[in-house]
Order: sequence, then C-alpha cells, then structure tokens
Amino acid sequence: MRLDKFLSQQLEISRAIAARELRAKKVTVNGEVVRDGSFKLLPEHEVEYEGNLLQQQSGPRYFMLNKPQGYVCSTDDPDHPTILYFLEEPMAWKLHAAGRLDIDTTGLVLLTDDGQWSHRITSPRHHCDKTYRVMLEEPIADGVAAQFAAGVQLHGEKNLTKPAVLEVVSPHEVLLTISEGRYHQVKRMFAAVGNHVAALHREAVGTIRLDADLEPGEYRPLTEEEIASVGVPDEIKQIQ
Repeated sequence: MRLDKFLSQQLEISRAIAARELRAKKVTVNGEVVRDGSFKLLPEHEVEYEGNLLQQQSGPRYFMLNKPQGYVCSTDDPDHPTILYFLEEPMAWKLHAAGRLDIDTTGLVLLTDDGQWSHRITSPRHHCDKTYRVMLEEPIADGVAAQFAAGVQLHGEKNLTKPAVLEVVSPHEVLLTISEGRYHQVKRMFAAVGNHVAALHREAVGTIRLDADLEPGEYRPLTEEEIASVGVPDEIKQIQ
C-alpha cells in the first residue's frame, strides 16, 4: 500500500492532508523520515506519526462487545451514538456488526470486517442460534415453552416462527434461544403470547458467549476458537 493512502485511512484524513503531513516530516518508517507519499509500505515496516506507532492491518478482524443501552449497531447514525464509539481500533469505521441489536437491547455484539464470516451468522439459511436473557413484565405462563417449541404466529407475518427453546429462570426471567433474526422477533414472540419484554440481553451467538469479564462498553478480540466456531454455511457444504 502507498504510504499516503495508509496515512489517509489510519488518520481519517484526505490524501492532500496526508501529503502535507509527510512534507512536514511528521512521518517515519523504521525510524527514518519519509516524505514521499508513493513510498510502498511492506508488512514489516513500522510507521510512526508524530512519534506514535500506526498499526498496519493484516487480515480480517473479529471482536466481541458488551453493548450498553442507548447505542445503535449501525456505523453511522445522525440521531443516536453508535457502538463504534467504544472501539479504540484503527479504521474502526470499516467494522460492522454481525447481527444487530436494538438501541435498548444490551449484550453480545460481534464486530468484524469479514463480510463472509458475518454472513454465516446473519444468513437465514444458516440458522445460527442466538440466546437472550429476557426480563418480562408479567409472570411467564404455563405452556409458553411448548408454544415456542412448536412455533408462534407473529402479527403481520404468514409463517410461524421456527422452533425456539425457552428455559424458565424465574417467573419474570427466562432464557430464549432462537435461530432466526426477524424484526424485533423476541419482543414480538412474547407479545404473541400476551406478555411484554421489560429488558433484553443477548448472551450468545452460536457457541460464542459474552465474556463475563466485559463491563458494558468494553470489548476484546475473539479467540481463534471463537472465530472458527462460525462454520461453513450449509449451502456451501452441499457444493463441496
């Protein structure tokens, strides 16, 4: 990659401003001042801007974030703060959420710049399980677990929901695992059985569970095992 393009991405500045910073001798490569924007960067090069090391990206990135309330999962929103606020990563704007949460829903959000990987999570054909801890306004009624296992009719939709697993923790608290991602699905499922969701927290996506050590707003890279747990979609397996 050209040095001026690298600076433009890393510092989120225009190529023209990057060229100006280079002419001002603010950039070094392996300790030597470089003023030429066309300088070809190699992976082993160490680039510093005003004495601060800029990290070259090699390969896709994967993170988990404990999302707090009041933030949206889009990368840009004119009305609400986005989850990118919490990411102290170069070119954070290139990351996207692999399965969004509503503004008032908390918990596990997976972030990546690997589009194929996130597709394996969000594709309806892949049936990736998501587990939520749900706080209810009314005590959970008898028979709801059986209703969810059989599928329920959501308002305005033709098809029943796919089988879901409900585990009762207490009369007002349950764990729900679904394999779809319909619009406001969890809230609408409980509305369909005459209840209302008071609070919603995602605990797991597939086998990736939210790290208990992460406070709201904190994040960490995924482990190799967590990344690999998002397997090859069924439609691709059939081709192989």
